[in-house]
Parts: sequence; C-alpha cells; structure tokens
Amino acid sequence: MPARKDMPSTLKRSPEKAQDTYAETHDSAVEEYGEGERAHRTAFSAVKHSFEKVGDHWEPKAEKGPSDAKAAGGRDTPAETAGGVDANASKTHLLDVAKRLDVSGRSRMTKAELVDAIQKANAASTRKARGR
Repeated sequence: MPARKDMPSTLKRSPEKAQDTYAETHDSAVEEYGEGERAHRTAFSAVKHSFEKVGDHWEPKAEKGPSDAKAAGGRDTPAETAGGVDANASKTHLLDVAKRLDVSGRSRMTKAELVDAIQKANAASTRKARGR
C-alpha cells in the first residue's frame, strides 16, 4: 500500500489497527480526491475517530467518535482541531493522560487547559522521538 511507505512516524509507533485505518482510508481517499493534503487529512480524521494521540503515538480510545469540535463538524467547520487529543473525553481521562505525560500543574487546569497542555506535551514528545 502506498500510504504505508509515507506513513507519519507517530503512526509507525502506534498499534497495527491505527496503521491499517490510516493506510486504508488514505488509499481510498487518493482514489476519490487524488494524492495530496486532502487524502492525508481524511486518513487522520478516520484515525482520530478510534484513536487519540498520547505522547509520540496513537492509542485506542475508550469510545469511538469525533475527538473534537472540528471532527464533529466536518471539513468546513470553523472550529479548531485538538491535534489528536480526545477533547470530548472526560476531564478525569484528560487528567490521566496529562499525568502519564508528566504535565505539571494539571490538577489546577480546566478541561480546555488540559487539552492545550496535552497537545504541547504530545508535540514535544513527537519532536524528541524524531530526534529534533
């Protein structure tokens, strides 16, 4: 599958099911829209329905569904994406993820602040895994 050779490194470090979801959706989107950014966005959207980004990889979500307002609203929604963080998860779940990522000050954060802090921790973890 062409999508597998160009798969983002965060997915290469993720469960095989996440990789399969990305590859199959990407290849289907390429047939529909052609190669390019739209095919990648479509594939990541499919991944985000079943997985959430934790650190430098993707993990299965407890419940399938949109991960943020952007995913729930679709392509033309003006809402911002949460970058793979399951912003629709409970605050308790977000606190658990923040703890695993060693986010400081997490116990005093609002749900929105937790989402932002997890996004930043994920980005830092991904940069570190890529050697940057």
